[in-house]
Parts: sequence; structure tokens; C-alpha cells
Amino acid sequence: MPDTTRQLLIVEDDRGLQKQLKWCFDGYDVVFAEDRESALGAVRRHQPAVVLQDLGLPPDPEGVSEGFATLQEILQIAPETKVIVVTGNENRDNALKAVASGAYDFYQKPIDVDVLQLLVGRAFKLHEIEAENRRLVREQAASPLAGVIAVSPQMQSVCRKIEKIAVVDVTTLLLGESGTGKEVFAKAIHGLSARAEHRFVAINCAAIPENLLESELFGHEKGAFTGAHKQSQGKVELADQGTLLLDEIGDMPPPLQAKLLRFLQERTIERVGGRKEIPVDVRVVCATNQDLEALIGAGRFREDLYYRISEVTIRIPPLREREGCRVVLARHFLDVHAAAMNKKLSGLADEAVDAIQRHGWPGNVRELENRIKGAVAISDGPMISADDLGITSGSGQRLPTLREVRDEAERRAVTEALAAADGNVSRAANLLGVSRPTVYDLLQRHGIAAGGTAGAGTAAAGEAAAPSEEKDEQK
Repeated sequence: MPDTTRQLLIVEDDRGLQKQLKWCFDGYDVVFAEDRESALGAVRRHQPAVVLQDLGLPPDPEGVSEGFATLQEILQIAPETKVIVVTGNENRDNALKAVASGAYDFYQKPIDVDVLQLLVGRAFKLHEIEAENRRLVREQAASPLAGVIAVSPQMQSVCRKIEKIAVVDVTTLLLGESGTGKEVFAKAIHGLSARAEHRFVAINCAAIPENLLESELFGHEKGAFTGAHKQSQGKVELADQGTLLLDEIGDMPPPLQAKLLRFLQERTIERVGGRKEIPVDVRVVCATNQDLEALIGAGRFREDLYYRISEVTIRIPPLREREGCRVVLARHFLDVHAAAMNKKLSGLADEAVDAIQRHGWPGNVRELENRIKGAVAISDGPMISADDLGITSGSGQRLPTLREVRDEAERRAVTEALAAADGNVSRAANLLGVSRPTVYDLLQRHGIAAGGTAGAGTAAAGEAAAPSEEKDEQK
């Protein structure tokens, strides 16, 4: 017998036939719907694996137009659902058309219980196999965070936080400059969560005119405003069971902030022009490059909304703060775009690496990828040059060597220690944690006088310092 946890939706307006089918599928959890609206509501609510649907539905029970419209919308909402259409004996052409439109199979009346049970059982089995295949593919594929280049400690810390919060349904606020990858991290949160099977829906609050943003978010009813010729679902409703990214939340108009706050508190929406409250189960991730606390102080962002959307706040560092990430990212993008353009490039020339390291990258990762993509397109090979990137190393100087960096650090440390010790080499040595001969050696090597200034006559400076130290010791 089939598992009773299997949900079967039957879309049929004939009450007598409903009773017959309920008896036929008593081993399943059967849900009935009689028209398109109730069928779509049942699909969203129950997420049945299999739908048994009559093509002749009201208000067109003698035709098939309403049946085909219902089929198309079911498959749009739940593309993995197996829909078996039921047609009259003379409607073979419509049955074939339904299969061509995405239906799993068709069955022609009159009802043969054994055949129909077989068709439904096979549909459930296929749905289970496909679901298992999708699960295996997800397990074998890399984690959504595998695409994030996290070389620097800052980025590794961000990745660890993302992995922790992804499995918990908390509203998350991602802060970072434009181009730092906020949407990439939002998708990673979705992909690592229990909602990964459902939709990830993003809306840019800054890209949509204020008078249209409410409709885009919450949808509208037919006739709600000029041009609203039909009912339309908003982004919030489309993301039901999944994840909604509200990008550039700082640009949301204040009147709409109040409606968003109400949705976050009640988890219900009303379409524009509607009266019905629609429950929506969705995880919300917000992102912005603005200082929301400053906007609150300026009266442009609601403080209560800020606390509602920032149950967890993660700051994504700009590219200039990601130590070691720039060249690694550049090489990654080079491999990706070279393969896409079928170009054989062996890497980045030294001057290109130097330019990448020195450039400020105000556009962050997005700017870096676009630079690399453009360079791959115009490069004659075999390596990407600084000219291909369209940037120079800034000062025109090469990157300092490790020895030069160390020498500069030593020079600065000795100078500061001598200044703190008022020129006394013995006390400076104690501050630096080294011996006096080591300090003398550093003074000579870096041309520093005992007074803490670099210059010529290093040996003389060292000799002049010695008597002063001897007097200290005699005391």
C-alpha cells in the first residue's frame, strides 16, 4: 500500500467522481480542489508530489481552456510536480497537447481504478527518484561557499558566520560596499539552508520606482491601478517557502518600510487593491551599502525596522581589506573567462600582479572581475599584462621585497625606541628586547644617529653614543 504521507491533489469539480476517487486512493493523503484558484492554493499549501487534474474545469467545464491554464500555473509554481490530466474519451488531441505542455501523463475517461492507481503510483515513484537524484547532486556538488574566495582571515570569518546562520531561520542583514558580493553570500545562505529546494528571489529596492515598488513586493489585484489588467503575485509571495533578498534596503521609501515591518511581524501580506490577508513563509535577507544607523539619525530609516532586519548582521569587507585575496581572485576569474572565450592564457604577468596589488578597487570584486574579463577579451597572450587590464601600478614602482619591508620595520622600531629612551642606547635596547650590540649594529646598518635621525657618519654616531652609555653604567 502507498505510504499515507504521500499527498495527492485531485482537481475535479464532479462531487460524485470525487467520492469515487477518494475511495480509489484511500492509501494516500488526498486533497481536493474544484477550480483553478483552489487548485493553485492547494499546490502552494500542500506541495503535493502528484496532481490528478481534469481538463474540464469551471467556469469552462465543457471546454479545456481553464484546464490548460491551471496546468501551466501548477507547473510554474511547482515544476517538479507530476501532473496527470484526465480527459474525455474523444479528447486524445488535448491529452497529447497537455503532455507536450509539461504534464507527466494523461488518462481518458471512463475511470478504470486499476489503471489509474498504476499511473499515480508510477508518478509518485518517479518523483521520489528525481528528488533523490537532486539530493545526491547537491551532496556531490561543492558547497555554495566553495565559490567564495576566502584567503584573508576576514573573509574566512565571514564564511564561518554564514555557515552557522544558514541553518537557522533568522533575518540577516549583510553590510558592505557595492560589488563586495552581498548577493553571492545571500545565495549561499539560501543554498545551505533547509529552504534550498525552493526559490531564491531577489529585488533591488533602489532600482524600482517608488510608485511601483509596493506592487513588485506585495503584488496587486486586477484593477488596483491603471494598467493592472490582471492579478499579479509580488516577490514576497513568489518566494514562499524560500528566501527573499531585499537588496539596497536602505533605499526603501519610508511609507513602504512600515508595510515591510508589518509583514516581518505578522508574516502575512495584502496585495495592492486587495483585502485578503495572505500568509507567507519566507526567510528574509537584507543587504545595503549604506550606514543604516546614520539614516535612522537623519529620519530616513525606521529604527524598529532596523532592529527587525538585523537579528544577525554580517559585514563583508571591501576588496582592499582582504589580504591576499586580490591576486587569487584575479587568477580565478582569468581561468573562468579564458575557458568561456576559448582562449589559452598562461596567467598574469608580473606587472599585472603589481598593478592588481596596488590598485584601490573602488568597485570591489565586481570591478576586478570586469577588468579581468575585458583583459581576456583583448589580450593577445600568452599572459595578461597591466595594459590589458587598463590599470598601472600607481606609483610606477615595483612591489617591495620582503627584505625591504623588514628593513623599513627595523628602522622605524629603532627610531621610535631611541626617541622613547631620549637617545640612551641601553634603555632603547631594553625597550626593543635585544642586546646593546644588536642596537649598535642596527644603528650602523640603517644610518641612524643615537638621537633617532638617519644620516651619514654612522660610525661616528655610534661612537658618540658609547661614552654616554658608559657614564650611565658608572652611576
